[in-house]
Amino acid sequence: MWRVKSLDAILLTAEKKSLHRSLGAFQLTMLGIGAIIGTGIFVLTAEAAQKAGPGMLLSFVIAGFVCAVAALCYAEMSSMVPVSGSAYTYSYAVMGEMIAWMVGWALILEYAVAAGAVSVGWSGYVVGLIENAFALDIPNTLVRGPMDGGLVNLPAAGIALLVTCLLVVGTRESATVNAFLVVVKVVALTAFVILAVPAMNMDNFDPFMPLGFGGVSAAAASIFFAYVGFDAVSTAAEETKNPQRNMPIGLIGSLGICTIFYLLVASGVIGTVGAQPVMDAAGLGLRPGSAELTAACETVGATHVVCSKEALAWTLREIGWPQVGNLLGLAAGLALPSVILMMMFGQTRIFFVMSRDGLLPGVLSKVHPKFHTPHVITIITGVAVAAFSAFFPVGVLADISNSGTLFAFAMVAVAVVVLRRTDPSRKRPFRTPAVLVVAPLAAIGCVYLFFSLSAETKLMFLAWAAIGLVVYFLYGYRNSHVARGSVETHELDSDAPPGPVPPIPGA
Repeated sequence: MWRVKSLDAILLTAEKKSLHRSLGAFQLTMLGIGAIIGTGIFVLTAEAAQKAGPGMLLSFVIAGFVCAVAALCYAEMSSMVPVSGSAYTYSYAVMGEMIAWMVGWALILEYAVAAGAVSVGWSGYVVGLIENAFALDIPNTLVRGPMDGGLVNLPAAGIALLVTCLLVVGTRESATVNAFLVVVKVVALTAFVILAVPAMNMDNFDPFMPLGFGGVSAAAASIFFAYVGFDAVSTAAEETKNPQRNMPIGLIGSLGICTIFYLLVASGVIGTVGAQPVMDAAGLGLRPGSAELTAACETVGATHVVCSKEALAWTLREIGWPQVGNLLGLAAGLALPSVILMMMFGQTRIFFVMSRDGLLPGVLSKVHPKFHTPHVITIITGVAVAAFSAFFPVGVLADISNSGTLFAFAMVAVAVVVLRRTDPSRKRPFRTPAVLVVAPLAAIGCVYLFFSLSAETKLMFLAWAAIGLVVYFLYGYRNSHVARGSVETHELDSDAPPGPVPPIPGA
């Protein structure tokens, strides 16, 4: 279980299965911005406000810092090992097969569950847009899950299934369309900042931490979801020109741009409409996404941003810009489906790499004879995402996704330090600065955020990990290509994924 796949074999695989290298630093940065800016900032602002109040500004800083140090570790690994598989591949090369399996298993939470969260976020904005533009009142029963005061979220499940169909038939957005959608999201957030920041009232920042630092930590653990996506840049390593130079630029550049937007947007929300949490009779904050909070919001007349499923559009309507709010809702409705596409595509890529290594059955990477897409795993993933989005609120899905992501990020940070010791002479086009400080900070930060998640989320992750170990020992341990001594011979060009990663997926 501790057997490793050597870096030389991994790089040889990349050469034998080489995909067309067409992405430069600008395209990678756009890919990162497109993947990062999504449901996190558009929807989780309300979740963060309910947990931390105005203190969510600190939450964004904490989550952004952890993500930044993790990005530096990712940059070294992705530039040194420019192949698909992201944290899974890095772990396989450094810490052994079982750890790699657990990382890949955790990445299922990152991608598939995150796609469900984005679907729920899309539903909130589209439903809000329809209700405000056409003066309709859509019953919560059909647009919210049972934990959120409804029965089933049909729009969220519907968009997930639609994206699944697009992936099965092989429809890919062009680079031009993806770049346009990135611009749409950036323009929408810029417009929000321009209109909201000048209208701020500093009194709305007091009290700054109504639920204490514990609330700030809990919000940071949830807000981390708003930064997830930068690692999707590393999954495009095999399609990148000069990855030794361009991967670090794409990773760190996209993260820096998004962090600036997040702080400005959060300040605009807090300063204009306030961000104080809704409390229960005992003065404790109600859990976001709960039926209790939904009932409380009905009592107060939905006058709090924490009660909104479309926080930014709602804020603009409250400060006198209803049409701009509708346009922002439209921008989210147009752009978020391609975030779902990126997440689901990333999930199939991780499954493909694990199947290619023999850790999962080969049928999962079976290619459709007509559409030339991995239709089996795409359909399985799509049905699971639709189920998640139909019955769970966005905050719960985001936290579950974060648990898997934080585990994977921590393993990458450990891998960087281990590899510096075990293979110090290997060429490193990008070296993590002060690695003995940055890498431990990344690992410790990920652990800190993980333990700031709810107890239910941590138990779900442990249960998922236990299931993963059972699957590994029943199948992967005996069938991996490393165990059979066929690290390279199975990796033929015909095994390659059907087409390159979309140039700017998730835009």
